[in-house]
Amino acid sequence: MAYPTAVNNQITDAVTQSNGEVLAASPAVAMANLYQATAQALALAAHNAVLVQQQNNIIAQSVTAMGVATLYSLDTGSTGSATRKILGV
Repeated sequence: MAYPTAVNNQITDAVTQSNGEVLAASPAVAMANLYQATAQALALAAHNAVLVQQQNNIIAQSVTAMGVATLYSLDTGSTGSATRKILGV
């Protein structure tokens, strides 16, 4: 600090210390922001992965239901076709 100044030395010291504190804390704040952004991005990626799995399970269930319905309808269709041939309609 430069002596003597036109401002009270205690005021100059207080301003200098607060400026030094801001400069000293800025790397830690920057790293905290980086960690926070990274954690948020990873959480969002995990959320999206769970959502995709849920959608795939819903699609698999509907495909299975349609497949079973198709298998059950095959017997009815073949019976109807055979009956039509027998009756000559």
